[in-house]
Amino acid sequence: MLRFKLKEMIAKREFTDGRKITIGEVAEETSIHRMTRSRMINQKGYNTGSENLNRMCKYFKCPIEDIVEYVDEDNIKK
Repeated sequence: MLRFKLKEMIAKREFTDGRKITIGEVAEETSIHRMTRSRMINQKGYNTGSENLNRMCKYFKCPIEDIVEYVDEDNIKK
């Protein structure tokens, strides 16, 4: 399963910029619908397109591995 690390990236950018960043702001800057962003953050195993990942990497100025990580589902406590 892929896990999106968007909460961590938002927190990192907030620290760097010294200000609060909202999901709405990120949605507007990336042209990704707010609901899609919310699902990426909150829904385990959410499936999104590569264009959205590309936009997130561009917004955060980072490589893809800073946005997404693979998590072995067999190691997740249920």
